[in-house]
Amino acid sequence: MNKVVASADEAIRDMQDGATLMVGGFGLCGVPEDLIQAVLRKGVKNLTTISNNAGVDDYGLGVLLKSRQIRKHIGSYVGENKTFEQLVLSGQLELELNPQGTLAERIRAGGAGIAAFYTPTGYGTLISEKKETREFDGRQYVMERGLCADYALIKAWKADRWGNLVFRKTARNFNPMMATAAETTIVEAEELVEVGDIEPDQVHTPGIYVNRIFVSSGQKRIEKRCVRTRA
Repeated sequence: MNKVVASADEAIRDMQDGATLMVGGFGLCGVPEDLIQAVLRKGVKNLTTISNNAGVDDYGLGVLLKSRQIRKHIGSYVGENKTFEQLVLSGQLELELNPQGTLAERIRAGGAGIAAFYTPTGYGTLISEKKETREFDGRQYVMERGLCADYALIKAWKADRWGNLVFRKTARNFNPMMATAAETTIVEAEELVEVGDIEPDQVHTPGIYVNRIFVSSGQKRIEKRCVRTRA
């Protein structure tokens, strides 16, 4: 039951070319940076990444875009990464854009074993092209497929050795649902505690969804530092 491994490199030891990765985080908050750096070092290619955004040029998934390890990205927001923009416009990167709520629900559905669902979001736009649509109670809906992955790369605030996880504030976006939707879930945790130190009512993700854990190096970045002049 002890799921702790020594490092990020050990945690991704069996990752191969062509893998699909769910990568947690919202902006630069809750991003599993140690795991991303391990993927960079391993050099696996032709990856499909599923993440809300693609990081920035030198942080988050941006480093894997620069190294040309990502073949396709499924996400929602791409506005802060010039490398990403250049790769998409030049045809070097396949992009599947989703409304943010739709992306979240596709991941949740995948983790819950739901093959597809209907949503009104995106009907009549480019989002609905080549997708099944149906009318319910006089309103048009678009069918969206659930998403699953080979690996989920997760950043948690606190974990015990059995894999029970607690997330903190904004980092709770996307990380918990991704942990349920992958064949192998790998967690980098800011703090590792003993079994029983986390109150059951405080557990956000039960250990049954987690395969490997290691302690994060603690890297944190601010996407845009905004300060005001003191009076």
